[in-house]
Amino acid sequence: MGDKLYEYTGYLGWFHEQRDSLKEKYNSWKEQHPGGFVEYAKGLFVKKNEDSAPSFEDYTHLYRKKTRQELMRISMAVTGIEFSYAAETAFVSPTLLKIGVEHQHMTLVWALSPLIGFFVTPILGSLSDRCPFKFGRRRPFIILLSLGVLLGLILVPNGENIGLSLGDIPSSQNFTVSSLSAHRTSAVKHLITTNSTETVPIQEYTVGNHPWGIFFTVLGTILLDFDADACQSPARAYLLDVTIPEDHARGLSTFTIMAGLGGTLGYAMGGINWDATTLGVLLGGHVKAVFTLITIIFIICVTFTVTSFKEIPLQLLETPSQLDDEQTGIALLKDERKNILEKPEISYGSLNDESETQEKESEERKNDEDTRKVVLQKTPSLAPPPPDANLMLYLKSIIYMPMSLLRLCLTNLFCWMAHVCYSLYFTDFVGEAVFDGVPTAAEDTVERIRYEEGVRFGCWGMAMYSLSCACYSMIIERLIKKFGAKRVYVTGLLIYSSGMFLMAVTKHKIGVILFSWTAGIMYSTLFTMPYLLVAHYHAKGVFETNSDGAEKVIGQVRGLGTDLAIVSSMVFLAQFILSLSMGTIVRISKTTTAVVSVASFLAFCGAISARFVLYLDL
Repeated sequence: MGDKLYEYTGYLGWFHEQRDSLKEKYNSWKEQHPGGFVEYAKGLFVKKNEDSAPSFEDYTHLYRKKTRQELMRISMAVTGIEFSYAAETAFVSPTLLKIGVEHQHMTLVWALSPLIGFFVTPILGSLSDRCPFKFGRRRPFIILLSLGVLLGLILVPNGENIGLSLGDIPSSQNFTVSSLSAHRTSAVKHLITTNSTETVPIQEYTVGNHPWGIFFTVLGTILLDFDADACQSPARAYLLDVTIPEDHARGLSTFTIMAGLGGTLGYAMGGINWDATTLGVLLGGHVKAVFTLITIIFIICVTFTVTSFKEIPLQLLETPSQLDDEQTGIALLKDERKNILEKPEISYGSLNDESETQEKESEERKNDEDTRKVVLQKTPSLAPPPPDANLMLYLKSIIYMPMSLLRLCLTNLFCWMAHVCYSLYFTDFVGEAVFDGVPTAAEDTVERIRYEEGVRFGCWGMAMYSLSCACYSMIIERLIKKFGAKRVYVTGLLIYSSGMFLMAVTKHKIGVILFSWTAGIMYSTLFTMPYLLVAHYHAKGVFETNSDGAEKVIGQVRGLGTDLAIVSSMVFLAQFILSLSMGTIVRISKTTTAVVSVASFLAFCGAISARFVLYLDL
């Protein structure tokens, strides 16, 4: 009895000791931070204006070329995004159909996200240009939008279970008869006509009532679709911010390579039968296993990106004259002066000649500041914003843009419409037009089995397109240097247009795999060329040319993040237009072959539009 009392008193005494210790630490922290937790949290992100002498960190990495490994780490976020895309395109539609969403309502679901994104994404780009956080201008938005993707990855596979926990009625199926062709609808009996003209019921299937399940699954779909698309704009801007202009083409090609690898592995992961594995059983089945693994991969990829390189905060960009030469790597500027100013190193004679050496060093010191100014001017991420560049000016630049950006946006719109035709409706085309399947047939019928086989085969075709995207991205930079940006842009679109046309004509399994490689060339082109051109416009500070081809200054304040977001927002407009029109096109043509035919036509329109884009000397 005494031992138990002593043991109890000992634990109770330890508890009081820990409580007193925590209380003392809290009081000490409160004395050091009189503003409380709110002010402390704000200070972690926002640089205080009253700091008269801000402490400058080491930003030498912004002045040097990046290795391929460094560019891969910067681009890891898009790898996670493409993993998420693979899960979305493969499983969202079947998941929604399973809980009772009709086909005609699927159009509305896919249209919600692009409708929101088309208006919101350019605004987010303007906000990133003026983001005052100490963490940087782009990375806070990458983290914020990644949280939306993460929530979508959680809600989509678990929406039905959340609904059931809130009172939804589960689905039920009384019995099935195999090898019979019938169409399934919600909560009805399916009838067929036998040889004796007697009509008998063959199946009774009840979808159930899933209002909460539909709500959470649709919410997850919108979050996943919108945030994954919107996150690419700050991710690209971050890549361009932390690299010098000479690395932009190589950086964007690396960005596309990582996207292609993510898509390839993501689609391949969806093609594995996780139900037959121990891990799949532990994670709750095929769909949940895929989403769980992709969620983990997504977190790792985004973490690699946001911890790769530091950004210069907005306050330091607004006061570049205060940057300390020693801490910003003026020595690196000396080494890079030959490339940046395009002046070769000159030999002044014998190294033993002290007077000539001193004269050379004096000249170098005199040019240090000029060299730094040239770097700041040539690198948009390091150039200070104009003094009157407030948020309203950036928002106005969304509406009032130069003709060069309008043409680029139109070209990108055609490209994304052509690609969305393939990415969202391709597996359905393979299941129906190539394998002669029927998606609305009963589960055990031959037509339904053929359709599901076609869908799985189409996923492998999409895996080939992602692999093709990664492979083509490895050489697109060299192609641009050899043939010029205009030829690479137009040719890439024409190759995709030809591939989709041949796929529509042949409608064969070999064509599905072979011509899907042209889709990878298209994806690499639209993932690289528009953003390379925008970065080129900002690097040169030129958006227009005169009738004689001379460069023209437009006298308008424009932000790199804003313009990247404007061009990226075309994916939302493309998806919205196709979501409203593709169902009608298929119904009128009475064949899903119209999907790839329309893709071919739109890519051809994009190639024509690309001929009139402003390329300057790229």
